[in-house]
Amino acid sequence: MSEKIRVAVIDDHPLFREGVTRSLSEIDGFEVVAEGGSRDDALRIAENLQPDVMLIDISMPGGGLNAIDPILEVSPSQKIIMLTVSEANDDVTGALKAGAKGYVLKGVGSRALADIIRTVAAGDGYVAPTLSAKLLHNPPPSSDADAIAALTAREHEVLSLVATGLSNKEVARKLDLHEKTIKHHMTQVMAKLDVNNRTEAAMVLRDAVDRKLVRD
Repeated sequence: MSEKIRVAVIDDHPLFREGVTRSLSEIDGFEVVAEGGSRDDALRIAENLQPDVMLIDISMPGGGLNAIDPILEVSPSQKIIMLTVSEANDDVTGALKAGAKGYVLKGVGSRALADIIRTVAAGDGYVAPTLSAKLLHNPPPSSDADAIAALTAREHEVLSLVATGLSNKEVARKLDLHEKTIKHHMTQVMAKLDVNNRTEAAMVLRDAVDRKLVRD
């Protein structure tokens, strides 16, 4: 028997949270190790317990989307699934760009949710099919300015230092962060800018600065 998948459920509606917890607890292969109702709870649980998968609502105190980046800063390998009622394109793309591995609507059944959690725990991503279709028909803007604007303040800071020629280790030392955290930020930066390596990422930033799209 493989080990159980350790799950944390973060939602500010106690009845919904308890329902998800109870449903997963009744399915073989899952262990709910923590519950919370806010961004601060999510950060504390990620840092102290490091569950395999975190289910996080968007609409809660502190904001679910606002929890993703700081969670991944303290635990870069943390797998996050947004479990929400929001079907807004901006929320979907914002969550995925920030590093969430899954985006699921709350109408999902317990067995289907269990399968999605298994998928994400195994290293794959998941977006509700109806939302994937919407994104294909209404793709987000992809200009350099939009791509640079999509970076978090920390990602922009890391990229700016990388663009000066510093290594991940040197950037980590300068920002007093772990080297693996810098690697995570650069992975996110390259995904958001749709580039293949650090050099291309630096070129996008420099081009944007040269054309006055962003401030240096």
